[in-house]
Amino acid sequence: MSAGGGRVRIYDVAHLAGVSVATASKALNDTGRMTDETRAKVKAAATQLGFRPNAMARGLIQRRSFTIGLLTNDTYGRFTLPVMAGISEALVDQGVSVFLCGVDDDPALGKLHLDAMLDKQVDGIIASGKRVDRKLPVDLSNLPVPVVYAFTEGHEGSVTLVSDDAQGSTEAVEHLKRLGRKRIVHVTGPESFASVRERAAAYRAAVGGEGIVLHGEWSEHWGHAAVDLLWTAEGARPDAIFCGNDQIGRGVVDALRERGVGVPEDVAVVGFDNWDIVASQTRPPMTSVDMNLKAIGREAGRLVLELAEGRAVEPGIRKLPCSLVVRQSCGGSAAVTHRRGGVEATVE
Repeated sequence: MSAGGGRVRIYDVAHLAGVSVATASKALNDTGRMTDETRAKVKAAATQLGFRPNAMARGLIQRRSFTIGLLTNDTYGRFTLPVMAGISEALVDQGVSVFLCGVDDDPALGKLHLDAMLDKQVDGIIASGKRVDRKLPVDLSNLPVPVVYAFTEGHEGSVTLVSDDAQGSTEAVEHLKRLGRKRIVHVTGPESFASVRERAAAYRAAVGGEGIVLHGEWSEHWGHAAVDLLWTAEGARPDAIFCGNDQIGRGVVDALRERGVGVPEDVAVVGFDNWDIVASQTRPPMTSVDMNLKAIGREAGRLVLELAEGRAVEPGIRKLPCSLVVRQSCGGSAAVTHRRGGVEATVE
C-alpha cells in the first residue's frame, strides 16, 4: 500500500528511489542504460514498498500477455502435475502465469481449449501427455505462438523434451550388478509402448545378452503374475527383478513375500517412475528410477519463455537424464540415495 492507503504505484517507487518514473520503469524491467547502483536502488525501493507491476500495463508495453497455456490428455495428473510444478518454478520469477487445460483424448475438446488459449493471447503453449509416443488429439503445428512438447510426441521440427529411458534403465541394471546380482529379469509393460522397447533394449545391453523380458499390463496384478511365472518355470530363479513401473514392482514385492522369498536378501527389486506414494509405501520401500519430470517441466518453461521472447532455440528431441532413488528393496539403509551418472547424494 502507498502512503495514501491505495495500491503502490511505480510513482511511489520512483519517489522513494529518487529517480524519474521512466528510470524506475526501465530499472524494474531490466532495460535502459543506468548504473548498477541505480538499478539496485530502484529494485530495493520496490521490494520495500511491496510494489507489484500491473500485468495488463506491462503486457501492453511489451506486447505480451505473460501467460503460458499447458495442454494435456493426462487428466489423472500422474505425469503432468510434476511437469507443471517444474514449469511454474521456471516462470514464477518472470511474472508469468500458467493455466492448465485437460483435453482427455477428445479432439473437439482439444480444439476448444486451444482456441480459448489463442483468444487469451498466450505467449506460448506447452503440451504434455501420459506417454511419449502419442500426440495430443489437437494439431499444434503452425500456430502463431511457440509450442514446446514435454513428455509427449511433438510435430516434425518441434522442441520436444523427454526422459532418457535408456540411461535410466542402464543405471538401474548397473546398480544391481554392483550389488553382485547375476540373474536379473526385466518385468515390464506392453511392448507397444516406445518407452518399454527402449528400456528393454537398454536392459539387454546392460546384462550383456538377451536376458529375460516379460511383457504384461501396467499393474500390480501383472507383477504378481510374473513372479508366479518365474517361480514355476524350469531353471534358475532370478536374484534381481527390474520392473517397468512402480505398480508392477509392488506386485512383484508382494508376490515374493507371499512365497517366503526375502526382499532384498534373496531377490533385489527396482521399479521405474519413482511414484512416491507407491515406491516409498512398498514394504520394504522400493528402489526406483525417477524420470525427473519436474526438471523436464523447468526446462520446458525456460525454453518456451526464450521462444516467446524471440530467441532462437534449436528444434529436436532433448533427452534429460533420469536418476536412481535407492531404497531398501535393494539392500540399502533407511537413507534414500539419489544416483545419477555414478554420482550419489544421500538424504537421511
